Amino acid sequence: MEQAEFERVRQKFEHEVRTRLAGAAIDTVELLRYGDAPTIEPGELLGKIFLAVPEGADPADRVVRREAFSAFNRAHREALSGLRQALGVTSFGGGMHDVEFPETTPASDRGPVVHMKMNAGRSPALGLGGDQPVTAVMARLGPQDLETLDTLIQVGVASNRADAVRWVLARIRERPAYAQLRARAMEIEDLKSQF
Repeated sequence: MEQAEFERVRQKFEHEVRTRLAGAAIDTVELLRYGDAPTIEPGELLGKIFLAVPEGADPADRVVRREAFSAFNRAHREALSGLRQALGVTSFGGGMHDVEFPETTPASDRGPVVHMKMNAGRSPALGLGGDQPVTAVMARLGPQDLETLDTLIQVGVASNRADAVRWVLARIRERPAYAQLRARAMEIEDLKSQF
């Protein structure tokens, strides 16, 4: 994903969060991509919603953090569910066990954080795909095949491994030989139906 496209997506993510969670005690909103953190794989985005703690409270205090996180979840359970659905969130977490602080930011500057992982190519609310029906297919790939897919992601041909596979299949369908194979397959199916 190009920097300009990522910035557009980041702004849409923040807008969705702040609109759907209007009135929530949110300090900052961040969106990270592959390369920003070791837990983010190619084709993934990681959204972080840092929650504010009551004024004068110490954000590093575990009790304060737990209370702030619990109050946020209780007050915004329905809005969070709608946000996760709109963004196509693939994993959701937060609270005490998922809280992390960037090394450059002291713990006292941030409250608890909500994490949302998303597929970079399939988030309708962010304007990323999501308009075509898809069928999940599991494939076991060797290191060379994974390297090929990851190369397509790194050069911007695809946003994730699934998109890279779809891109490759689309290139196969463009070849004249595929049209001939498809015609033969239909002839064979026609012959089978005659038995």
